[in-house]
Amino acid sequence: MKGGGRAQAAMARDRLLVVDPEKVDHDKVRFPDLADLLARLRFSTSDGRIWLDDQRMLLIHAKSLGALRREMIEVLGMDVARGFLTRMGYRAGVHDAQMARKVRSKTTLKDIFVVGPQMHCLEGIGVSEAVRLEFDLERGRHYGEFLWTSPVEDEEHIRYFSIGDEPACWMQIGYASGFSTEFMGRQVLYREVECQSMGHSACRIVGKLVEEWGDEAAQDLRYMMSDFFAELSVSSGKRSVSALGLPKTSSELADGPVGISSGFSAVMHMVRKVAPTQATVLFLGESGVGKEVFARTLHRMSSRSGKSFVAVNCAAIPEQLIESELFGVERGAFTGAMQSRPGRFERADGGTLFLDEIGTLSSSAQGKLLRVLQEGEIERLGDSHTRKVDVRLIAATNADLREEVRAGRFREDLFFRLNVFPVCIAPLRERREDIPLLMSHFLTKYNQLHGRSLTGFTQRAVDAMLSYEWPGNVREMENVIERGVILGSDNGPVDSSHLFTSGERFDERRFEVGREGRLVVSDPAALVSEPDCELDRVSKGVSNLLLGEGDDCGNVSLDEVETLLLKRALARANGNVAAAARLLGITRPQMVYRLKSRGIVDEGE
Repeated sequence: MKGGGRAQAAMARDRLLVVDPEKVDHDKVRFPDLADLLARLRFSTSDGRIWLDDQRMLLIHAKSLGALRREMIEVLGMDVARGFLTRMGYRAGVHDAQMARKVRSKTTLKDIFVVGPQMHCLEGIGVSEAVRLEFDLERGRHYGEFLWTSPVEDEEHIRYFSIGDEPACWMQIGYASGFSTEFMGRQVLYREVECQSMGHSACRIVGKLVEEWGDEAAQDLRYMMSDFFAELSVSSGKRSVSALGLPKTSSELADGPVGISSGFSAVMHMVRKVAPTQATVLFLGESGVGKEVFARTLHRMSSRSGKSFVAVNCAAIPEQLIESELFGVERGAFTGAMQSRPGRFERADGGTLFLDEIGTLSSSAQGKLLRVLQEGEIERLGDSHTRKVDVRLIAATNADLREEVRAGRFREDLFFRLNVFPVCIAPLRERREDIPLLMSHFLTKYNQLHGRSLTGFTQRAVDAMLSYEWPGNVREMENVIERGVILGSDNGPVDSSHLFTSGERFDERRFEVGREGRLVVSDPAALVSEPDCELDRVSKGVSNLLLGEGDDCGNVSLDEVETLLLKRALARANGNVAAAARLLGITRPQMVYRLKSRGIVDEGE
């Protein structure tokens, strides 16, 4: 894990940040505006989901959380309850730190880090106020001290328990530790030295690297371990967050299906159950949901993984050739059969045969397929004897085979043979939690395939991807992202304008939080053309400088202003460099030089 991530450019000018409480008042440590975080919070009434960036959120009653907390303490004991809630907060902190680097990738390290305290406010946990904040990513230094007021955990704890001797903000201590650990790339531990549940007027937390705490860290650190009763091993070196049980990265899942939703998990559970057996499997689902990917995964998990996996798209083979393709042909069986050749069943002997779109098979082919399943033998076209084959059959279709049977287009006895172990794969629109992982997966894949270096996705692109209905499912998403990788600029993010260029329609009604904190209707179709965060930030910084307003210029450099002007002029001119140069009042050679020096166009253009 690498702390700082995409904020390396800001590291040089912001290497060491120190806020000394003896020299400045608390209110001098100002946080950035919350607008960029609010813009990532979306409400979808069509599927009952709330999204914060690419993470699904949940709006619950504080009293419900308090009641659950009380029952955990009474049934499981204080230590076990504290461990569960601390680790829950830790995971949330890691996810928010990853989001922070995307939201404020072009700002200072301080602005990136304080996303954590600001999320305190946005998520209704309470108000977080910086007392002292000091960190150096390169040298591995970290010291943080914050005051918390109106903390929800203390309110709910005091509702059921009296003032005690131990702090009670367990989830938020876990959150602060997880956020800082992900940000720094080293294990950071926050401890609560004052707490309202102990009778103090506010909660005060202090965070340092684990090794700087010494022996006193062990007691608190154990609550963040998945097995917090096991013997602790505290290392002073860098530690991978995945060691604490966090989700795997998409690169670890590159050879198989990618997802994290409940629908995806249900399918993988079925695949794992049936893989060790020899049963025939029937994958059901809309076109493009990834039936062949799951079939290949099933084959890899089975005892036949060392043998061939042969895939056949029955709909892509002409009806007059399908039998010869499946069962083989003998020389002279028909005009043009100049030599004998094995069919797909023989090529898959000992392994797995995957028949996609099996509902399109002709009646004759259906009858021969039924015989293979019953007898375990095939007969080539024009042959006079049968051949034994040992093949596991996996079939897939996007048609309703029961309806096809009723309509007389599919044999009922074959359907019952295929329907031994049906697995239904939900469409992508019903498992939107998988979209962020799939985006990262396909971006990596096509960066490597096409030799590109796109860095990620803009907020507009993420919003558009989550809002689109994906009628073509995962296959359509893969094609759209490949298009974005081709149209995007190297060392820059993929924007929505690179993705949705073929008239895709956004029909879903969604809501977002406006700048005043109220829910407003969001038009997903406008996501492709609305101003992006870069334009807002640069425009605000230039306006503050020219008009003498605001406390600073948002750390906007002259180079950033010129780069944005070049990009906007080129977009306004629809890629015509000469026309873009005229818009900016410079010559074409001057325009080309500036575009190439900033990597906006390739050297060969």
